[in-house]
Amino acid sequence: MEHHPRKRFGQNFLHDPAIIERIHSVIGAKPGERLLEIGPGQGAITRGLLTAAGTLDVVELDRDLIEPLRQRLGPLGDLRIHNVDALKFDLRDLASNGERLRIVGNLPYNISTPILFHFLEQSDCILDLHLMLQKEVVDRIVADPGDKIYGRLSVMVQSVCSASCLFRIGPGAFTPAPKVESAFVRLRPLRPRPHPIDDPALHARIVAAAFGQRRKTLRNSLSKLIDQSLFEETGIDQTLRAENLDVASYARLANAACQSLTCGVELDGAKTPDES
Repeated sequence: MEHHPRKRFGQNFLHDPAIIERIHSVIGAKPGERLLEIGPGQGAITRGLLTAAGTLDVVELDRDLIEPLRQRLGPLGDLRIHNVDALKFDLRDLASNGERLRIVGNLPYNISTPILFHFLEQSDCILDLHLMLQKEVVDRIVADPGDKIYGRLSVMVQSVCSASCLFRIGPGAFTPAPKVESAFVRLRPLRPRPHPIDDPALHARIVAAAFGQRRKTLRNSLSKLIDQSLFEETGIDQTLRAENLDVASYARLANAACQSLTCGVELDGAKTPDES
């Protein structure tokens, strides 16, 4: 029976052969690598990954897609299917003996940012990520300080990874065609990180607070977390707005706050919309 894409799972199945070939080319999967695909769907990318690597783990939430995948692609190699929500999947269960995973995925656009943050929390066991996301999200991930779209997502991702937009993908490459343009992004965890963060949770609260009130100066938006003296100590201009501060400065400010009495202060309304 033909499987119809389900809106509740955010399913848009890739079918364009040229895009599929391009994806495989930039990933360059090799035998022996630990690959993990998130949301294989009907296996458009899965077939090439499994053929190239010989072994492939996939995470698929839709039970109706699992058996067809197993029947069509199982004979091509060691295909390990995990019927679980990607938001609850522990990458460390697959990474053993110091191995690092290469993650590939066409993430559901409605929950792509939470999934991405979930992976970044486990970046210690990731070699790289190649993800298909809404173009608007990719643009924000790779944005530079001073850009109007530079925001919380930009800082949080770039604090952990290098980020490159590889190419754009039009709606016609999918079934059903989404109403937005897509893009393929490569993320590589930074090792070592050029701007280490002493307290990731505090850093996240500071970034969320700054962009949660991005029209205000840093002095006002961060008043509940950052004492005025810390701006002077770090050499950061407190009259700037959130989008004017680079990744290194946010790390420096968070580390200074962690070493001060403000480290224990809780921020009201720290959660901000993903579009910040």
